[in-house]
Amino acid sequence: FARMFVQVCLYFYCKCLWRCLKFVVRKLTGQCELQRICYNTKPGAARTMKIEACLKGSKSKRLQTSVNVHPDAIEKTIDEIMELKRINPDINPQLGVSLQACLLQIVGYRNLIAEVEKLRREPYDSENPQHEEMLLKLWKCLKPNSPLKARISKQWCEIGFQGDDPKTDFRGMGLLGLYNLVYFAEWDTEVAQQVLTDSLHPKYREVTKKELSQLSKAEWEKKKFDKAIGYSFAIVGINITDLAYNLLVSGALKTHFYNVAPEAPTLTHFQQTFCYLMHEFHKFWIDEDPLDIMEFNRVREKFYKRILRQLQNPEMALCPHFAASESLINM
Repeated sequence: FARMFVQVCLYFYCKCLWRCLKFVVRKLTGQCELQRICYNTKPGAARTMKIEACLKGSKSKRLQTSVNVHPDAIEKTIDEIMELKRINPDINPQLGVSLQACLLQIVGYRNLIAEVEKLRREPYDSENPQHEEMLLKLWKCLKPNSPLKARISKQWCEIGFQGDDPKTDFRGMGLLGLYNLVYFAEWDTEVAQQVLTDSLHPKYREVTKKELSQLSKAEWEKKKFDKAIGYSFAIVGINITDLAYNLLVSGALKTHFYNVAPEAPTLTHFQQTFCYLMHEFHKFWIDEDPLDIMEFNRVREKFYKRILRQLQNPEMALCPHFAASESLINM
């Protein structure tokens, strides 16, 4: 009975009281909710997410659908919102500018999901010259001083693929996995090459007395022979692509993109985020110092939860470490 009573109260609050409160506040302040958000919340994720929630929760179908318009129709949509809310654009010029920036981000995020999904669904085709060219570019960027002897070669294992033909490793993420790896190798080459080297030859790390006291005899016997565990660079890159994809589709990356992209987030923003995640996961893996590669899923899940916690902060921007993103972050 108590649970049902609470549910009835919540329903009444959401449907009636909340709208009444908004009406009273508007009468007292002379401003609608969109105006109060734009004037009282600084630009970025905090403002855009409030605007998005306000539009989606409106009783007006026109406002609800405004978050799904085509980018070219945003200016017209802003005019319709101002007219619907009876806001004089001449008296409130900044409101239109703020709403336009927010809608560009909201619509852009939706379009980015569609673009990323299209790449993920497109399988790698060894008969496609463009696909093959990208794969060879990945090798050249990561191993510029080691020519590839043949297209089908065990050399692919040197950059972390499982066999002598990488095409089978892209099944889970399709072309998206390859696009991300190539972007990392091409635009953040020095870091990508260092991460690859560390993954092949992990650095020795001394085990502290505290860590030693927490290890069982069996764990110590295993760990004393191999205190630093490497991983397959390319396979992990495809796995981190999956992690970035899940963050994007779930909406968790809205915080980051709305704070970093001044307008519509693009595929480049997503790829830069992938580079950041690759670099951060590499450091996280070293700090976790797993007993063996079989702990990968545990470490990945722990890393995923840490990123999710960071993105819950409305002021969070993952701030990629490489030069390609510095100009965006400073805007």
